Amino acid sequence: MRGVNPGEVWTVDLGMAAKVRPALLITGEPAADELDLVTVLLHTTSLRSNRWELNIAKPFLKPGAFHLQQIQTISTVKLERRLGLLTNEEMDRVRSALRNRFRI
Repeated sequence: MRGVNPGEVWTVDLGMAAKVRPALLITGEPAADELDLVTVLLHTTSLRSNRWELNIAKPFLKPGAFHLQQIQTISTVKLERRLGLLTNEEMDRVRSALRNRFRI
């Protein structure tokens, strides 16, 4: 897939059981000699109010949060539609939360 970048939010098809949902791209377009995969952070509207939910309100997302326990690597063919983009400041919040999650 051409033109996918970190910070973009796409709808992704995760199969019948997991449904179609928004996901934030953590990695960008793979190089020609790499597998056609991107790593995403899933958005959920089923909140549990725990420390792994990162709320970043955007007009193109339903009220909810990016769930730091729902990180997946998927084929770019599962990317359906680009919804929007996070700002640099919002991506800094995501990176900081991921560092805390993995303690790196």
